[in-house]
Amino acid sequence: MHTEELVEIVLPGEVEPEGLLVRHGAVPTAGPGQVLIRMEATGVSFAEQQMRRGRYYDQPAFPFVPGYDVVGVVQETGEGVATGLTGTRVAALVKVGGWASHVLVDAADTVAVPEGVGAAEAETLVVNGVTAWQMLHRKARVRTGQTILVHGANGGVGTVLVQLARAAGVKVIGTASARHHDALRERGVVPVDYRTEDIPARVRELAPGGVDAVFDHVGGRSVIDSWHLLAPGGTLVSYGSASTRDDRGSKQLPVLKILGRVWWWNTAPNGRRAYFFNVWAGRSLAKNRFRSRLRTDLTQVFAALQRGDLTPKIADRLPLTRIADAMRLAESGTVAGKVVLHP
Repeated sequence: MHTEELVEIVLPGEVEPEGLLVRHGAVPTAGPGQVLIRMEATGVSFAEQQMRRGRYYDQPAFPFVPGYDVVGVVQETGEGVATGLTGTRVAALVKVGGWASHVLVDAADTVAVPEGVGAAEAETLVVNGVTAWQMLHRKARVRTGQTILVHGANGGVGTVLVQLARAAGVKVIGTASARHHDALRERGVVPVDYRTEDIPARVRELAPGGVDAVFDHVGGRSVIDSWHLLAPGGTLVSYGSASTRDDRGSKQLPVLKILGRVWWWNTAPNGRRAYFFNVWAGRSLAKNRFRSRLRTDLTQVFAALQRGDLTPKIADRLPLTRIADAMRLAESGTVAGKVVLHP
């Protein structure tokens, strides 16, 4: 029997941050193949900002517990799971359910966090790290000496992307508002102010022959500009539609438009490629392959952290029950890195 209490955050519908509910209940028990993780860190991703508005393209029906990823200690193992996992720190990508003091996860979906890596540091690199690593190395397959454009270079994914790219010997042009430019320059990034500068014109100035890859989470008009900035043989990786976060209407339409463009561009015989990246792609068809790739890539990201190639950017740490403040901060556009929640 668990003597502790479960604390979780419920998204009841399309609400302002203050409308998120704190729910108390009984701590669940690990079933066959599962582990019960005592959460040490979870965080606010862009996905939850979209979910709060009913704009994330495959979110579950309301009400549900958000929380895209979680880091914590295995408190209990279910039948068929190695008992040696108990007491170890693990990370898991869950899509929903992470905003809770205790989270049930299939043991096969957990990835070991190396000794000496703190929970909050690891948390900044789960969904953001895997997304950045896979886009950079599995989709764009960047090589030393290439030049890339990263939109939102100070954001959760962008921060990791630029550091991994610089570690691979890649030149980076990054869009961000002016307040983040000094920090980007320190990372070896050439900053472009998306608020005051004509991005395509400035990027053409910096890379007259085009860039080898563009990473675009903005969607809408931006993705078209991004395609036209590619050098011959270049790769566009679109991974969101942030520009439509506050729109009304269909939540699927912005993504379907991007998918349509990607398909169309890939039929053109010009040697350039376009992808719409979804970290969950392939999971339903080949679960074991998906898990093995996730484990491999997140382990690489943690190794980059231990080597010093990555510095985790924690925008702030707040207790889970201050979720409204955490959401407001994450959505303010004023922070660099990730807002981390702890129990």
